[in-house]
Amino acid sequence: MKPTKLLLCLTLLLIAVSGCTNKQSKTSENKIIVFHAGSLSVPLLKLKQAYKKVNSDTDIILEAGGSRACARKITDLNKKCDLMVSADYKVIYNLLIPKYAQWNIKFATNELSVVYNKKSRYSEKINTENWYKILKKQDVTCGASNPNHDPCGYRTILLLKLSSIFYKDPELYSAISSKKKMIIRPKETDLISLLNTGVIDYMFIYKSVAVQHKMKYVKLPEQINLGSPEYSDFYKKATIKISGKTPGSFITQTGAPIVYGLTIPENAPDKKAAIKFLNFMLSEKGLNIIKNCGQKPIVPSKSETYSKIPNQLKKFATK
Repeated sequence: MKPTKLLLCLTLLLIAVSGCTNKQSKTSENKIIVFHAGSLSVPLLKLKQAYKKVNSDTDIILEAGGSRACARKITDLNKKCDLMVSADYKVIYNLLIPKYAQWNIKFATNELSVVYNKKSRYSEKINTENWYKILKKQDVTCGASNPNHDPCGYRTILLLKLSSIFYKDPELYSAISSKKKMIIRPKETDLISLLNTGVIDYMFIYKSVAVQHKMKYVKLPEQINLGSPEYSDFYKKATIKISGKTPGSFITQTGAPIVYGLTIPENAPDKKAAIKFLNFMLSEKGLNIIKNCGQKPIVPSKSETYSKIPNQLKKFATK
């Protein structure tokens, strides 16, 4: 065989072998797509890093957004994910079950807080007792997430309505939530840059996010911060209407303690890989990561969908 023909044959052989190798490497790697609440960005990143140390062949793709917006990607845009993790377990019930998901596991709690920095007007004066008086001032601007996209948004409205009752100040809710004072963004973590650049003075966000980003925050009374089961009956005094499953429909959201939930959608590309990851996430090691990020684990918790939960995950819930 002539040298030129031999070289051509060797080149083609190398290309073919390389193609087979690349194809094998791609198919050997598991991929887990996670749609999740923005407030879980830090703990999920840490969980991903810890998981990959013992599962190096698994690629975990994290897509953050408002929990309701994440659910809409599944229901309205037909996007597929292996795991849906919501800041409000009720989002899964209201928007996904029974057509797009069958079960729901509650796994952590949180509470709302008012976050600020040294640039915030009256930052040297604000405290647990006077926070609402500061936020009512005409020269103070606040930030919150969109109630139709994100649980933190409708929880902020519920908190302000409860505050009007708790402080016996009928004008409190309207004064703070007015369009002139409240800047709205799709999810709560979108507000951090606005605070850092001085566009807003204060924002309503989960305490865990404040802890994760080492931000200054006001510890709000348990009667209004939606973080204490002890005040469940009081929380019920506030309601808000948000968009429902279909265009033009609405859901009445009632005040309740903050509880996070998760599920594997019916059309998940790799349910087996998702179950394996959840066994790590909800294990003692995984829950310690969540706890160290400022949230209180509540595993196992009662699930109204216990019978539908995969057998491999039933240990993380109760009937």
